[in-house]
Amino acid sequence: MYNIVLVGRPNVGKSCLFNRLIRKKLSIVHDEPGITRDVLSHEVDDQFIVMDTGGISMFDRNMTPKCIKEAVEEQVEFTINASDLILFITDGLEGLHANDLLVADRLRSCNKKVLLVVNKIDTYKHDDLVHEFHQLGFGSPVSVSAEHGHGIDVLWKQIKESLGATDTEKETKEEKKVERIRISFVGRPNVGKSSLMNALLDGKKLIVSEVPGTTRDSVEIPLDYTAKNGEVIPFSLVDTAGLRAKSKVNTSVEYFSSLRTEGAVERSDIVFLVLDAREGVTKVDQKLAGDILKKGKGLIFVVNKWDLVFNAFKEDKIEGYKSINEFKKAFTDALNKEFFFHPNSPFLFVSAQDGYAIEQILKEAYLIHKKSNEKLPTGKLNRVIEAIMDKRNPSLSDGRRFKIYYVVHTNCNPFIIKIFCNQVTRLDEAYRRYLEDGVMNAFELKGIPVKFELVGKQPRERKEK
Repeated sequence: MYNIVLVGRPNVGKSCLFNRLIRKKLSIVHDEPGITRDVLSHEVDDQFIVMDTGGISMFDRNMTPKCIKEAVEEQVEFTINASDLILFITDGLEGLHANDLLVADRLRSCNKKVLLVVNKIDTYKHDDLVHEFHQLGFGSPVSVSAEHGHGIDVLWKQIKESLGATDTEKETKEEKKVERIRISFVGRPNVGKSSLMNALLDGKKLIVSEVPGTTRDSVEIPLDYTAKNGEVIPFSLVDTAGLRAKSKVNTSVEYFSSLRTEGAVERSDIVFLVLDAREGVTKVDQKLAGDILKKGKGLIFVVNKWDLVFNAFKEDKIEGYKSINEFKKAFTDALNKEFFFHPNSPFLFVSAQDGYAIEQILKEAYLIHKKSNEKLPTGKLNRVIEAIMDKRNPSLSDGRRFKIYYVVHTNCNPFIIKIFCNQVTRLDEAYRRYLEDGVMNAFELKGIPVKFELVGKQPRERKEK
């Protein structure tokens, strides 16, 4: 697998070119400089990993907090060191810029293969704009238009030639594509989503800052977890932008970030809703949980920053509880009340700061994913439904009760049970929830939303006399 890294000063079109190379709109494209902050990566053709980076050497000292600027530069340095080929992206319309020279100096010292790319060459009339970039000293540049797709095939040809990669190598490759369990971390800004991922990855790969909104794109990183029995479980961890109430989303960047988060949830197997131990549950948290369940995704709640609770107990700042376990129980009861609609989802109390209970995140994700892919036996499912209904009969509706004839588990992700019944409209919402809870408890489907698909009895057609 070859690592290809896109670098260059801000706003030369790296994110647009990244999307074009991976054939997906994964990175946010915007005219505002510095939008890309975290490193985005995506696998292409089972042979290349393409990485997008934040812009080098052009951060506005007044607009960008120093901690974020330093973190972005550190991430760029990390990806450059891990690369097999660097695509040095420049802007053909703006021409050679002083900051291009600074980037070139940094790349010359890194002793890596560099392919110079001049972007925004939209028509043949712009071809002459490429010549001045020869003075950067990286050979003949490849001219492309990321926005319109011009020159992308030529660029891929140059990439493969530079790396010595061939189509034959791809065809004879024995390694099969690994099916990874996709888990996403969602929540409000600054609850510690990026910190949790860094703790799981056991390294500094994502930008972490006390400044809310540091993560803007959805960032996906593979992780192979080795269980105690020696089994290697392949995960794909997805960090997402912090979501706020729609009334507080006041920029187009935040809007597109929220769309990326929704897309990440849609593509996930398990979603972790991250909460801050210092704060209560907000309407944004409740809406997020509801949206996750509507999409049929497995849901796990993660209460981060639990180390602060430990410290508060040591300093006698929490009164009215004999022990931290008693406080945890009260905290859990409060969460259950706020998220009364959740499907017996686990509550994990962790600390990304000191690594407390971090491994439990992957263990729970694996257990729920495994359970969510098990097909429920039809015979047992029907017996369970019958027992649930015998315990509590549905209410009368127009003198008749809701009646089930037969049930079958038809789909795993999302978890769908088809119910053949007398009349769909006779099932009220309260009794539906009662049946769903009964099935989840009987089959230990914690964290897995169960959806009923009702098929009513067709009315008989009257025979004409």
